[in-house]
Amino acid sequence: MARVRIGELADRTGASVRALRHYERAGLLSSARAANGYRVFEEGATVRVANIRYLLAAGLTLEDVAAFRSCLDGDLPSVPPSARGLEIARERLAVLDARIAAQTAARDRLAAALAARSGPEAAPQPTG
Repeated sequence: MARVRIGELADRTGASVRALRHYERAGLLSSARAANGYRVFEEGATVRVANIRYLLAAGLTLEDVAAFRSCLDGDLPSVPPSARGLEIARERLAVLDARIAAQTAARDRLAAALAARSGPEAAPQPTG
């Protein structure tokens, strides 16, 4: 099986070399050392990194992604989630909803403070 160096894997996946090393330290990615000392990955690492990035972009943490370790090498977006996967997704959604609510409340307080000091024309208008 072909092996790719870390820079090539970064180019193929859009992940930085630093991120790839981070995934490796988290136990989500593994490499070997070539005779010249370079870090090399199996060809399948491209799919694994794409899936890691997919889950991270969906709001999961690296710790959350570790729960999906056994299915990171397949077509993750099309596979029905496991019960644990659904539980993790619901937990992350609750965290995101709480952050959005907190940010909205902070924005509203700031807008009210600006309106009180400068009149309504100075307050930013809601965007959504």
